[in-house]
Amino acid sequence: MQRIHWHATTSRPLWNAQASRSIEQAALTQPQHPSLMQRAGQAVADLARTVAPQAHQAWVLCGPGNNGGDGLVAASHLARRGLKVGVHWLGNPDTCSDNTHAAWQQARQTTVEWLSLHATPSLTTEDVVIDALLGLGQRARSDADATPLQQLLQRSYASAGHSIAVDLPTGLDTDHGTWLPGYTPPETWQPSSRHTLSLLTLKPGLFTAHGRDACGDIWWDDLECTDWLQQQPPSAWLSGPAPQARRRHNSHKGSFGDVLVIGGAPGMVGAAILAASAALHHGAGRTLLHLLNTPEFSVYPPLPDLMLPDADSARGHLAHATVVCGCGGGQAVHAWLPAVLEQAPRLVLDADALNALARDETLHHAVQARRARGHATILTPHPLEAARLLRQSTAEVQAQRLTAAQTLADNLQCTVLLKGSGSIIASPGETPHINPTGNPRLAIGGTGDVLAGILAARWQADLPAHAVASQAAWEHGALADQWPAQRALIASALAQAQLQSL
Repeated sequence: MQRIHWHATTSRPLWNAQASRSIEQAALTQPQHPSLMQRAGQAVADLARTVAPQAHQAWVLCGPGNNGGDGLVAASHLARRGLKVGVHWLGNPDTCSDNTHAAWQQARQTTVEWLSLHATPSLTTEDVVIDALLGLGQRARSDADATPLQQLLQRSYASAGHSIAVDLPTGLDTDHGTWLPGYTPPETWQPSSRHTLSLLTLKPGLFTAHGRDACGDIWWDDLECTDWLQQQPPSAWLSGPAPQARRRHNSHKGSFGDVLVIGGAPGMVGAAILAASAALHHGAGRTLLHLLNTPEFSVYPPLPDLMLPDADSARGHLAHATVVCGCGGGQAVHAWLPAVLEQAPRLVLDADALNALARDETLHHAVQARRARGHATILTPHPLEAARLLRQSTAEVQAQRLTAAQTLADNLQCTVLLKGSGSIIASPGETPHINPTGNPRLAIGGTGDVLAGILAARWQADLPAHAVASQAAWEHGALADQWPAQRALIASALAQAQLQSL
C-alpha cells in the first residue's frame, strides 16, 4: 500500500470503471491465496490503524456487493486487534457472492457488533468510520434519498472520527469525479481526517472535479496484481513532473525560441503582460508582446526585457515564433486570428481567442487544418469557454470532464488543456492526462494567463504539444503548492516564480 503524493517523480496509470472491472475479472480467474477480498480487507484494516492509531472504535458501513465484503474482512481484522467494531451490512448471506459470504462468516466469529439499520455508534475524533458501501458498483439512483444505503451514509457524515472510503467515496463517479444525484456530502462534514484507499487500480475520478475534495489523502494497493495491470492499457495518466532540461553552454538567445504574445486590448493590458512575463521568466529566448490597439507606454510596471513590436513587426514574427493569442484580447483579437492560425507553427489559444473561435465556425476549420500542415495548437479553456466551444452548458462539461476535453480535442484536431481541479490534457490519438498539482489559491484572476506564458516558454520546436501541456500544467500547479503560506499568491508574482526558489 502506498500513499499517492501529488509531487511524485513519475506519472501513474489510471483505469476507468470498465477497465478496472476487466482487470478484476482477469485476476479472479487465477487461483490465489488469500483472495483479492481478503487482501483488500487486510489493506483497509492496516490503513485504519495507520491513520487512526488511537482509535478505540470503528464503524464499518458495508454494502451488499464485494465492496461490502472488503469492509466485512476489515471489520474482522480490527475486532481481532481489540477495537470495538460496529457493522452495518446491507447484504444478504443467501444472495451475496461466495467471497462476501465467506467474509460474513469470518466476521461472525469475532466480536463484531451487528447494528440495526437505525443505530448510530457514538464515536470520538480518534475513532474511524469506514465507507465500504458501493465501490465500483456506483450508479445514479433516482430513489437515492429514500434508500437505506443513502440514509446510512448521510448519518455517517455527522459522526466524528477519521474517514476511510474503500476504493472510492460512495456516490463519486469513478470516471469523472462528479457526485451522483443525492450523494453530495454536506458542507458541514469535517472528519478528523479524510482518506480513500483505491484498490487494485487508481481511478480517474479520484483526481478531477470533486474527486480531490471528496477523497482527501489517496492511497493505493494493487493487491499484488501487477501482472494483470500491465495487460490492460490505462484509460488516463496522472501526470508527473517535466524532466529537467539542461542548456548547453554553447547557446545564445536564438537557441531557445521566440515567444510572441498577442493580446492586451484597452482595459485588459494586464492579462497579456502576465503571459509575457511568465514566458520571460520560464525560459523563452526572446519574449515579444504586441498590445492590441494599446500604446506601448501603457505597459506598467515597465519590463525592459520585453520587446514591444508594432503590428507589422509582430506579423513578421508569426511564422517562426511560439504564439500566445487571446490573453486580454477582447474583440480586437478576432482580426488577428486568420493570420495567426495560418502561420504560427506552435500556437497557444487562450481567453478571448477561444471566445472568438466559439462565435466563428470558419475559425474551427482553420484550427482543424493546422494539424495537416504540421502546425501544433494548444487550447487552454476553463469550463465555461469549453462549454461555448462544445455548444454545451458548463454543468455538462464539468459532469464529464475527460469526455469533454477529448471531444473538443478530436473535433478541432489539437491539444486541449481543460483547466480546473484536476486539469485534463487531451489530444487526438493520445491517452489523456490528469494534472495532480495545484490548489484553490490559483482561483484568482490572471493565473490562467501565467499558464499560457509557461506553456509557450516550455514549448521548443521538437516537443509534442501533449507533453508540453502536461508538463506546463504540472509546473504551474506545483508553483502554487509550494507557495509560502505567509505570502499572498498573486498572478504577477506567480509569473516570476521558479520551483527551486520557493
